[in-house]
Amino acid sequence: MDRIGIVCDSTCDMATDWLRDHDVMMVPLKVLFDDGTYLDRVELPPAAFFEKLKNATNLPKTSQPSPADFSAVYQQLADQGCTGIVSIHLTAALSGTMESATMAAASARVPVRVIDTLLVSIAVALVIQAAVEARDAGGDLDAVEAAARYAAEHCRLLFALDTLDYLVKGGRAGKAQGLAASVLNIKPVLTFNGEGIIEPFKKVKGSRKALTEIAAQAAEDSASRRIRVGLLSSQAPELVDELKAALDEAGADYELAYVSEVGAAIGTYAGPRAVGAAYYPLP
Repeated sequence: MDRIGIVCDSTCDMATDWLRDHDVMMVPLKVLFDDGTYLDRVELPPAAFFEKLKNATNLPKTSQPSPADFSAVYQQLADQGCTGIVSIHLTAALSGTMESATMAAASARVPVRVIDTLLVSIAVALVIQAAVEARDAGGDLDAVEAAARYAAEHCRLLFALDTLDYLVKGGRAGKAQGLAASVLNIKPVLTFNGEGIIEPFKKVKGSRKALTEIAAQAAEDSASRRIRVGLLSSQAPELVDELKAALDEAGADYELAYVSEVGAAIGTYAGPRAVGAAYYPLP
């Protein structure tokens, strides 16, 4: 019987305990502060990261894992008896992580299917969950890859940031670069387009309206088929509660799969008090 390994990177913003319990190998990105370099979630948990961010003189930078980092994990899984690997990652438009994984896959001992989700954070988490479910149901390499690709291709990520400063200064604003979000308390709802690039979804006034718009879109998209939802926040669990309440009020037909705490790699660009939802229609 085939044994399929699943690999991800730390931008999925899933708890390390969850990944370990579900037999998923995580390769961390690196976060560079003035006082040193830290492995996302391994050496720098979310709470510790945001405390450092608050006190930092200069904004941190991030660095993708090397091909050697991925090669070591692929080798480990092959040594453990895996006959194939599905490697699931954030959009290549924002990071070189996909490139590193792809380079490592080319020389791996077993077949590695590398998936660019074109997404980040909780949306990647949903893709990983889909892959885990397919693997645990006895799926072979093709089946696990297909489940992951279905989730990635049908997933929508909508999120709002407390400020665009971190995104702009970090050079990751994409097509949202020109938004004057600081004027009149404008809170743009952002999304990712089909090329994995951030773009504006809707401009609204105030955080509450942003949550309402996210919930309304999710409700509209769930009208014909139930959706699987993941929620995210960066140091703002009360916003997750408000977003869930907004989903219920909007009449969204959904199952809540995961609530994610944004980590260092994504938090470097999202900043504190980001909130959002990812979802896709259940097959």
